[in-house]
Parts: sequence; C-alpha cells; structure tokens
Amino acid sequence: MSEGPDLPTLPQAVLCGYLGCTVGLVLACFGAAIGTAQSGKGICALGVMRPEMVMRAIIPVVMAGVVGIYGLIISVIIATNVKMVGYLTFKGLAALAAGLVVGFAGLSAGLAIGVVGDAGVRATGQQPKLFVGMILILIFAEALGLYGLIIALILSTK
Repeated sequence: MSEGPDLPTLPQAVLCGYLGCTVGLVLACFGAAIGTAQSGKGICALGVMRPEMVMRAIIPVVMAGVVGIYGLIISVIIATNVKMVGYLTFKGLAALAAGLVVGFAGLSAGLAIGVVGDAGVRATGQQPKLFVGMILILIFAEALGLYGLIIALILSTK
C-alpha cells in the first residue's frame, strides 16, 4: 500500500502515534528522575564527608538527565510526523513501538545510572581512585538508553 495524502487515516493510527510520543517521553523522564534522585542521595552523603568533591560527583546526575533528552528527541520526531490525512496504521504502530523502545530503554538506563551513581559517588568519597571505574560503569549504563534511541530512530523513520 502506498502512502499519500488521498489515503484515509484511521483514528487508531493517530492514537498509536500519540501514545508512542507520550509513552516514550514519560518513561524516559521517569528513568531520568529515578537516576537523578538516586545519584542525588549519594551526592548528599558525599557532601557531608567530602564537600570539596561534590562538583566532581555531579556526573551521574548529568548522565541521568541525558536519558530524558533521548525520550524528548523521539517524542518530537513522532509528534511532528503524525498527520490527520494519509497517516497509515503501520506508521502509527511503528511510532508506538519507537516510543516504547526509547521509554523502556531510558527507564532501565536511569535505574542503572541511579544505582551506580549512588554507590559510586559514596565509594569515590572514601577512595578517590574508584572515580574512573565509576565513570566507565556509568558509560555502559548510559549506553542502554542510547541503544533504545538508535532503534527508536530507525522505527520512527519507517
């Protein structure tokens, strides 16, 4: 079936498109919020022990925030592609899948960043040599969200 402005758009297709937009942003931001909160707890504990290291310990919070940006990118792409005329059910389902992929990947990445950020920041406060190891683990946790972004980009451009 070819795509064009003369093809009818089913309401379910538009619903799937906007659901993908919503789910992607909400779940990714939920993951970012969990990562920020968990890492923030560790930073507060570090600030009591070693206040001079607090700014260095902000990295997990920044990485958790990036996960939310992944969801925002996909949501903007999906929202701008939804049309009231000529929007096929396939496109709507692809948009829903893209939102689910980036959302759940962002949620899992945010959880991982939060756990590693909390424990890593506290450990770095006691042994500064652990900082590089913490950053490497955070990079691998962030990569989970990036994998979701890549697949969601592929799905949303179908």
